[in-house]
Amino acid sequence: MTNLTDQKGRTHFLTPAAFVARLSLTLPGFGSVQWLQETGSSNDDLSQRVKLGSAHAMPWLLGAHTQGAARGRAARPWQNKAGDTLMFSCAFEPGIPLAQLPGLSPALGVAACLALRQLFAPLLGQDACQRLALKWPNDLQWGLGKLAGILIETTQRPGARHPCLVIGIGLNLRGARALSTHLARDVADVSEILACAPQLSALDASVLCPSSIVSAIAQAWQKALDVYATTGYAAFQDLFQSVDVLASVPVDVIDQGRVLQTGIAQGTDSSGRLLLQTGASLVPILVGDVSVRRHV
Repeated sequence: MTNLTDQKGRTHFLTPAAFVARLSLTLPGFGSVQWLQETGSSNDDLSQRVKLGSAHAMPWLLGAHTQGAARGRAARPWQNKAGDTLMFSCAFEPGIPLAQLPGLSPALGVAACLALRQLFAPLLGQDACQRLALKWPNDLQWGLGKLAGILIETTQRPGARHPCLVIGIGLNLRGARALSTHLARDVADVSEILACAPQLSALDASVLCPSSIVSAIAQAWQKALDVYATTGYAAFQDLFQSVDVLASVPVDVIDQGRVLQTGIAQGTDSSGRLLLQTGASLVPILVGDVSVRRHV
């Protein structure tokens, strides 16, 4: 993770200003790019800026080396430590009506997954990159381990007709083995992925430095929102199939510890809903506070 540490790999982090300098070169279309040493939640910070009517043109990006109140879907806390987790948020004003937003969760998950595959491909090869996949609606996985989670929230700029979007991501850079033991579930990280690369040089590894990952995902989200504003989720339905880790897998759909549905995952419909084959019926599952787990 070369651009968070010095050349000897010690845990001496670049200043937030140096990190911003790297990002600003690759995100010229962003009206604001900030990186902090520490904050509570980058999603909360950007939401507050939107509500206060900041004069900066969107999109905005805000990240921090550590976030004390970071969370995922259903307000689950996201444990993080400087250098172990890459956490940032983007604010967009895509002009999409509220009623058309439900399919955004898997659409933005697809965009992030494909962006990371493109980054990893020169190092790992196209075949190995198929291990990087998406678990509906928007968890990124490497094999069976969770690599990253995405949180999408809406907020309102004063006087605006349509909602703004604040999209946050937490991506594991290292420490997955210890985290897997602590959480009693599979977790993956970027260092594990890089270990799969044959004859990886320091120059090759720099392609996957944190600033490159942030830039790739932020740009992918921006492009995906432009497409979504025109076509809705329909443009992402086939792309979802190309990254779907649950395709044809028996799953339970669970909400607040209660099993809502059991069936065979069959991709998504044109609205981004998960499709479950339950006997003779194909049941759509709404995007929302739902966890999908492999059926044991």
